Amino acid sequence: MGEIVNLRQVRKQKARAEKEKLAGESRALHGRSKAEKTRDRLTSDKAEKFVAGHRRERPEDQGD
Repeated sequence: MGEIVNLRQVRKQKARAEKEKLAGESRALHGRSKAEKTRDRLTSDKAEKFVAGHRRERPEDQGD
């Protein structure tokens, strides 16, 4: 015979595990220091300017 399981407790354990998983994802996404956020923003701005500077057509020339 199998083990007796309280379904209410199993549901609560599953809900806790799901909340912990979501909390971990949120910490990874939003739990960065101001220096890390600034570094990432500056890196993306630099890459965007590099690409924009190497385009063949400038955005202001497209009106013709």
